[in-house]
Amino acid sequence: MEAPPSSYSLSPASQSSITFYDFLDKMRNPASLDLVRAIKSFIVSFSFYTANPENDGKRVQEFFSTMEATIIEHPLWAGATNEEVDCAMEGLEKYVMTKLFSRTFTASPEDVKIDREIFEKIQLLQTFLRPEHLDIPKFLQNEASWLLAEKELQKINAFKAPREKLLCIMSCCRVINNLLLNASISENHALGGADDFLPVLIYVTIKFLEQANPPQLHSNLKFIQLYRRQAKLVSEAAYYFTNLVSAKSFIIDLNAKSLSMDEIEFEQSMQSARLANNKSQVEPSSISYGMTDLGAETGPGTSTSMDDVETNMNGTLHYPYMEAEAGELTVKDVERLLSLYKDVVTKYTSLCSAVRRISESGMVPSHPIFRGTSAFSSQVEGQPEGTDVSVDVKEEEQSRKQICK
Repeated sequence: MEAPPSSYSLSPASQSSITFYDFLDKMRNPASLDLVRAIKSFIVSFSFYTANPENDGKRVQEFFSTMEATIIEHPLWAGATNEEVDCAMEGLEKYVMTKLFSRTFTASPEDVKIDREIFEKIQLLQTFLRPEHLDIPKFLQNEASWLLAEKELQKINAFKAPREKLLCIMSCCRVINNLLLNASISENHALGGADDFLPVLIYVTIKFLEQANPPQLHSNLKFIQLYRRQAKLVSEAAYYFTNLVSAKSFIIDLNAKSLSMDEIEFEQSMQSARLANNKSQVEPSSISYGMTDLGAETGPGTSTSMDDVETNMNGTLHYPYMEAEAGELTVKDVERLLSLYKDVVTKYTSLCSAVRRISESGMVPSHPIFRGTSAFSSQVEGQPEGTDVSVDVKEEEQSRKQICK
């Protein structure tokens, strides 16, 4: 099997955090005042332009090039090695793109539309697509490795920096590449490069999007392509990134001729999937107290009610936030969760007060019993386990204090 280029240096997540904090430390130095002003001015200037992904991408890339030349000549980096300058640029890219994320990610209605179309098609394919349809041989079918690759790709929505999103893609592809290499050794079989790699990546991508919420494959790829420093989209990074772009294109155009499947069988399977999908849909208002999807309001006048929550939790209907990850929440989701939390506290306080007054009269015990209260509180107040986005939140707060004073 033809191995991908390997000159691209992939640092672990911990090294990424160290690089970012080093950058912030430099920005605290009084000698960096001119750099801080330039960075803040660039970020503010974005609000002066009409949102246009391609133009925004060019503007960001030009700014990075200008800042790299400025950093090389800056007294704070006097005598710095190329690696040290590169670390500074990685910190700058993460800071700038985290600040501009809401403006630059899914910046156009067309991007949102493409994301939705891909996801809807995959929902149908999921009901019948098998590895054999993509000509993946038996000795390459390894559910454990595929699951690990999917988990790596699922992390992509938890990050706001293009480099970290790209690392998720690379981690996923490396798992697949290792699977292929190990299988070729154990089976004494010569692999066919991308001919073996791409079908597995396509299958893993379809599995990933089945779990993704929101499903933003197209938007993630476009974000990386536009805002990752171009000098870094080379070698191994470019190889894996290009393969995922190819996987996305394959899924968009997928039809019977793309698969080892009879055309009539394919059309019948797609039609059956559409019918099954339509039957499985439940009225949004009955499952999400005023929300159609995570973070999407149904209209004015909706409110978060504990009565609605209890009905959902005690019945068999789906509760939208229970399976959500931190990186999936939007600003409106956080607002609704805060409203829900306040509602819980208000009703709990009122009920405790009422029970206390009654208990003082000797009618009932002084401590009310709430089934599920502690579990609910731990989910609201606790820190999600294994959520990489918590690092971004801390770093964002740190950067806000240090640079945007």
